Amino acid sequence: MSLLLSVEEKSLGEVLKKAILPPDISFFGIGVHPSFYSALIVTGIILFAALLIRIFVIPKFKTVPGKFQAILEWIVSFFAGMAKNNSPHHNKYLGRFVFSAAMYIFFGTLIELMGFPAVLVDINASIGIALFAYGSILIGGTITNGKKGTLSALKDFSLPISMTFRLFGNMLSGLLVTELVYHYLALSFVVPVIVAVLFTLLHAVMQTYILTILTSMFYGEAAEPRLIKPKKEKKKRASLASST
Repeated sequence: MSLLLSVEEKSLGEVLKKAILPPDISFFGIGVHPSFYSALIVTGIILFAALLIRIFVIPKFKTVPGKFQAILEWIVSFFAGMAKNNSPHHNKYLGRFVFSAAMYIFFGTLIELMGFPAVLVDINASIGIALFAYGSILIGGTITNGKKGTLSALKDFSLPISMTFRLFGNMLSGLLVTELVYHYLALSFVVPVIVAVLFTLLHAVMQTYILTILTSMFYGEAAEPRLIKPKKEKKKRASLASST
């Protein structure tokens, strides 16, 4: 009995180790994480779908929208509203960024259902999108408030680190739970499939919302116009009065 348990534990450990640290695959002779191909596929699909929608769908929009038009308008208005509510003064770029990031994270997670590894199970992908989000916050603060906005955004230097490990940790935990379910319910087919689909959908929605709402909030804080303090106004008035 103990021998069977040790064999099972060893096999489980190997399964989890392979899930966390999969062997590299070749990309033109360079070893890359398997999710690199997932990232290329997701990026290509999103760009191609956007091109088709822009050419064939948007010109045919109607005053009374159909189902597909209504869904598109709702998705766009949702992220545009998120940007506007959190950054009332400067939100055009923010709306575009959170929408793009949301599509990438959502479909980069859903690709797991097609048998490919999720994009964000590679920590490098999580670092990349976190740095893009932080860079957007930094640029927004600099454009709006100059050096003060830059310094204000730089104070949150731990933000990309927290975003990275939040994305990577949550995606990895979902992957491990799914692997455990498949391992212990190997004789069943329905239960592992249901669990895998539910966990994938849950992580796709949660990670998409968390990153976009955090980016919107920090961007709005950094891009909020700084008001002149009353003391400085009094000094300016006093200097003007003395000069006259």
